[in-house]
Amino acid sequence: MTAPLPVFITPNAAEDLTASWVWLRDRNPRAADEWLAGIRETILAIGAMPDVHPIAPESRDFDLPVRRALYGKATRWRIYYAVIEGAVQVLHVRHGRRSDWQP
Repeated sequence: MTAPLPVFITPNAAEDLTASWVWLRDRNPRAADEWLAGIRETILAIGAMPDVHPIAPESRDFDLPVRRALYGKATRWRIYYAVIEGAVQVLHVRHGRRSDWQP
């Protein structure tokens, strides 16, 4: 069994997470904290099996494969990431009801 890859959240993805958490917090602080804990757990788990998630349709706009992990039950959050130099780089996070990512 191979060791998990390290997982890094890019500044853009960190901004996405912060903005989403603030939006949720303004409506339901408890749900916002639960959401943040859950999506964080999902993000960290990507390092164990980064190839398990499908290549995102938006990958065509990049020079390397970008994958998309999902988080949530009803409307899913999309976590876009790439494996770069032996590490998972989380590039972007967006709500599933939003249109496809236009990098």
